[in-house]
Amino acid sequence: MLSLRNISRSFGGRLVVDDVSFDVGRGRLTGFVGGNGAGKTTTMRIILGVLAPDSGTVTVDGAPIGESVLHRFGYMPEERGLYPKMEIAEQLAYLARLHGIDKASAHRRADELLDRLGLAARRRDKLESLSLGNQQRVQVAAALVHDPEVLVLDEPFSGLDPLAVDEVVSVIAEHSARDVPVLFSSHQLDVVERLCDDLVIIADGKVRAAGEREALREQYAGDRWSLEGSTDTGWVRELPGVQVVELAGTSVLFDADAIAADAVLRGALERGGVSSFRPVRPTLGQIFRDIVVDATPDTEPSSATKRKGAA
Repeated sequence: MLSLRNISRSFGGRLVVDDVSFDVGRGRLTGFVGGNGAGKTTTMRIILGVLAPDSGTVTVDGAPIGESVLHRFGYMPEERGLYPKMEIAEQLAYLARLHGIDKASAHRRADELLDRLGLAARRRDKLESLSLGNQQRVQVAAALVHDPEVLVLDEPFSGLDPLAVDEVVSVIAEHSARDVPVLFSSHQLDVVERLCDDLVIIADGKVRAAGEREALREQYAGDRWSLEGSTDTGWVRELPGVQVVELAGTSVLFDADAIAADAVLRGALERGGVSSFRPVRPTLGQIFRDIVVDATPDTEPSSATKRKGAA
C-alpha cells in the first residue's frame, strides 16, 4: 500500500499542499482529481521524491521511500520527457534496461506494450514523428515497461481519442490486477468514473473527499429520486415536500426527503403501479463540482449540499 500522511508543502510562503493524507491500496485504481492548481502534481512529485515535503511522510507497505523503493515505481509526468529523436522501441527497451531488465526481456517487453497500445507498426519511428496522442501512448508505455510495483500517472489520458483511452485503460487495469497500487490524475471525469476503484478529490491543497467510488456516490446522493409509473405523473407536482426536477409522461425525477418520497411511491401504486423507483446517485463529475464549489470561499452552498443539509 502507498500511504501519504499529513503531507504539506509551501512555495514562496504559499501553502500549496495542506496536510494531505490518503492511501492507494494494492490492486486498487485510485483516481486523484482536482482543478488546476489544486495540488495534484505537487503531491505526485512528493511521492516520487522529486520534491521534499515540508512535513509529513510517504511510505510503501509501511516503509519510507528510499532509492531502492523508487526504482520499482513507474511514473508518468504530465510533461512529456522522452527523447524526441530516438526510435520508440529502442527508447522503451533502453528505459527498461535502466531498471535492471536484461536486453532480450527489455526488447520483448517494449514490443508487447507497443502492440497493446496500437503502435506496433510505428515501433521504428522516432518519437518526434508521432502525433501528440501517439506520443502520449509511448509515454504511458515508458511508465510501464519495467513492470513497476507502484504506478503513478499524471494525466495519462490527455490528448487521447476515445479508442486510445480504451487501450490505455485496459493496460493500466491489467497492472492493477497484478496487485499494483495505481494512482492516476485526470481531468476526464467520465474516464475516472469508469476506471477508478477509489477516489481522492483535492481543492486548494486540501483533500476534500476520499474513499471507495460507490461509497462516495452514496454519501453525496442527497434526496433525489426517480420514478417510472404506469400512468401520467403530473400529479407529483401537487404533493407537499416534493420538488419536481424533470417530468416526462409516466417518468418523474424529483427531490424529496424519505417521507415525501414514500408518499410519491404510494401515490403511484394507487394510480396503477410502478415499474421503477430508486434514489438517484450523482456521477463523480457532479460530486467533484459540488465539492469544489463548496471549497471556494464566498460561494453559495451547492445544490447537492442543500439537498443533503451538509457537505
